[in-house]
Amino acid sequence: MAYEFLAGCYDAFTADVHYARWADYLEKHFARSRLPIRTVLDLACGTGSLTKELAERGYEMIGVDRSEEMLAQAVEKCRGAGEIAPMFLHQSMERLDLYGTIDACVCCLDSINYVTSPKKLARAFRRVHTFLMPGGLFLFDINTPDKLRGLDGQVFLDESEDAYCVWRAEFSPRRRICTYGMDVFRLEPTGLWSRGEELHEEYAYEPAELEELLRQAGFRQIRQYGELKFRAPKPGEGRIFFAARKEF
Repeated sequence: MAYEFLAGCYDAFTADVHYARWADYLEKHFARSRLPIRTVLDLACGTGSLTKELAERGYEMIGVDRSEEMLAQAVEKCRGAGEIAPMFLHQSMERLDLYGTIDACVCCLDSINYVTSPKKLARAFRRVHTFLMPGGLFLFDINTPDKLRGLDGQVFLDESEDAYCVWRAEFSPRRRICTYGMDVFRLEPTGLWSRGEELHEEYAYEPAELEELLRQAGFRQIRQYGELKFRAPKPGEGRIFFAARKEF
């Protein structure tokens, strides 16, 4: 299962992600909404870095993730963040079940690609649509098919003071899936190193395919943007953002 072993060192390996900049971008979208955005779902919230950033900006946050290990990190990180403490739920996207409605849903850092079944993603989109208030906003990003194809055969290294990760990427055109095989080494409090292996998969969704799934789920005013931009994606761009609304 992805993120079981990696959860404890995920933040160290993603230290270059500027969550404040991501939150700035999301807030600009929120400001364009006809519906005042107060309650926000962070879908596939991971260790809660973005959840915390938005909570500290005054939003009432709900974090959902399918990894118990990542959620444990998120709960600890977000303790005391914001006037209203974020709520965390252990759920998969396609089985999303909230206690009430939300004004916006964000799903960041190519988490959509991790749903490797289009049928499950269609169900996830319907679940998000169900819990959004009329006029609510759904924002997410993907790694583009071009980017995932370009990773085929590449080897990467991430390291910090107490963790080390070597990962290899392989792309299957037939399955439309990029597989990351990871060897993770982590320094434990005992002073000894432990080793874990993880397998991650990302599905290469075509932008037009995602637009159709959003429409089928009931979303309207579907727009595509370049990475953290308010312009249309450029050819060859590695990351695309989507914004879709639930009609009033």
